[in-house]
Amino acid sequence: MSWFPVLVVAGLVTFAIRLSFIALLGKVELPPIVTHALRFVPPAVLSAIVFPELLVREGALDLRPGNLRLVAGVVAALVAWRTRNVVLTIAVGMAALWTLQALVPA
Repeated sequence: MSWFPVLVVAGLVTFAIRLSFIALLGKVELPPIVTHALRFVPPAVLSAIVFPELLVREGALDLRPGNLRLVAGVVAALVAWRTRNVVLTIAVGMAALWTLQALVPA
């Protein structure tokens, strides 16, 4: 069996689900509490993706100063807090990580 038809069907189903929500939001007015709650979805999803990469090393929680990703993440968080600029936060965070990786022996 070829995987290509399975991938095409999965892509179409995912597209249809997302499109239905976009089309529905234009025609249905959501309660204020729902619209307020939806504002927290992107930060929650981003946190769920980023925090394990910063905090977990080899399957265990790693809060040591030797965890370069965590140190770079703290630097990026400080930039985000002070500037509220997403592009600058990403740029400084990556620059901090690359600099730390270049300076600290593995």
